[in-house]
Amino acid sequence: MVASSLSNFHHAYNCLIFIFLSTFFLPSEAAVKNYQFDIQVTNVSRLCHAKPIVTVNGMYPGPTIYAREGDRVVINVTNHAKYNMSIHWHGLKQYRNGWADGPAYVTQCPIQTGTSYVYDFNVTGQRGTLWWHAHISWLRATVYGAIVIMPKEGTSYPFPQPHLEENLILGEWWNTDVETLVKQGNQLGLPPNMSDAHTINGKPGPLFPCLEKHTYAMEVEQGKTYLLRIINAALNDELFFGIAGHSMTVVEIDAVYVKPFATSSILIAPGQTTNVLVRADQPPSRYFMATRTFMDVPIPVDNKTATAIFQYKGVPNTIIPSLPQLPAPNDTSYALSYNRKLRSLNTPQFPAKVPLKVDRKLFFTIGLGANPCPTCVNGTRFTASLNNITFVMPKTALLQAHYFNMSGVFKTDFPDKPPKPFNYTGAPLTANLRTVQSTMPRLSKIAFNSTVELVLQDTNLLSVESHPFHLHGYNFFVVGTGVGNFDPIKDPAKFNLVDPPERNTVGVPTGGWTAIRFRADNPGVWFMHCHLELHTGWGLKIAFVVEDGPGPEYSVLPPPKDLPQC
Repeated sequence: MVASSLSNFHHAYNCLIFIFLSTFFLPSEAAVKNYQFDIQVTNVSRLCHAKPIVTVNGMYPGPTIYAREGDRVVINVTNHAKYNMSIHWHGLKQYRNGWADGPAYVTQCPIQTGTSYVYDFNVTGQRGTLWWHAHISWLRATVYGAIVIMPKEGTSYPFPQPHLEENLILGEWWNTDVETLVKQGNQLGLPPNMSDAHTINGKPGPLFPCLEKHTYAMEVEQGKTYLLRIINAALNDELFFGIAGHSMTVVEIDAVYVKPFATSSILIAPGQTTNVLVRADQPPSRYFMATRTFMDVPIPVDNKTATAIFQYKGVPNTIIPSLPQLPAPNDTSYALSYNRKLRSLNTPQFPAKVPLKVDRKLFFTIGLGANPCPTCVNGTRFTASLNNITFVMPKTALLQAHYFNMSGVFKTDFPDKPPKPFNYTGAPLTANLRTVQSTMPRLSKIAFNSTVELVLQDTNLLSVESHPFHLHGYNFFVVGTGVGNFDPIKDPAKFNLVDPPERNTVGVPTGGWTAIRFRADNPGVWFMHCHLELHTGWGLKIAFVVEDGPGPEYSVLPPPKDLPQC
């Protein structure tokens, strides 16, 4: 099931990682970390199916970016594949430097075949686990990897130092070409086929065919503690994750420390990261790490379980691992309870700077719909909207249009609230409520340094569903969440303004709402979208134009010379 050389491999691997990470804790100045990303097609086999996939440097998942808080990171991306490419450094704030953020046609034109672009950015005020991924079409199905930011020199973790650290990236695998599936789905007006498997570090595990080469394992020693950096890189699935027989202590989410708490399973939405401590305190054996979809409405999903192995040193590979007891796939109460436990550390060293006064209140409804499509299978095409507006992607990058004052590229008239209030989470609604699809993107303009409160409200247009929303360029505080319709009179009184979780991606609960707050101190054009790739493609997205502040030090930086052109 797992190669017999597992023990020797992991001993050598762990020694290298220990030496590598130890260098971060030696006295040093802020450094420049240089990386070369070659976008190339590589043949990969999973589930007894071989196919060419788009990769970085031939790796699936791609290489890990290592840096320290305060470092400068320079990544030259050269595109050798047939698809246009852009890379997003998910969760990095990119202060004044949207040119390095990555979403195609939002902050940059894509990197065309045979060309290169340098992402040059500083890691300021952040430490922990983030990740990077393609941000064009569905290419992030295989183009993704981890970002590990170590604390500043002389600064330790606010929790016990682990013996070793491990990256665990949860993903999805399709036996057929993903871009072809998406193209076919768009032509038919239907969602693409769901994935054939989930993966852990690119491998589905022994519950699937052709398991011998495709099971990930990490070796542990009795009595030692490990830090697992868990990333949900899946395209369309929120996931539960657990380890058989072992408790996990959650210590960080989205590269922000939290008040530690123990749990048997975590819930992690696409785009989110979670760091947990695990102590190898069980009888030496082999234990499955497992992940499976959370979906609490009757919508088809890939409900198969991916596994990896948590293997004690010296235990033979012939021992059959045990499976963890994950929550039921539709366990809404567990999901809500888990998210309520997430609280910012809020210490003098790591304060929670929650905006207490709000300058701008926004209320966005999330809607799914079906528009007429004479050439589609059912005569309709699925669509999605915020405040009944389906986002239209431009042909010119929005940040370039904003910086160079180009006209006719976008409008800044996105409404602060839906045009027509209704019973958002009442009986299922099949009408689109006059969903608008304009000829150009409609953006929301935000004054520099203003404080914003945004309530994201799920609706029962076609169906309620949980939606993970990611805001580029910012972290935000999740001050409140609830089931049903948001009550602007009663619900704010229940907001947590002391130690709410600070994130870059948050799940809006099924048939419910989530309230976030942030200070708009990062000028530029910043994307916000559902991190379910299916819904993003249907138009469930928007961009904010945050105005420049007073003076050049509070304004968008000049663009790099090699900025791609559309």
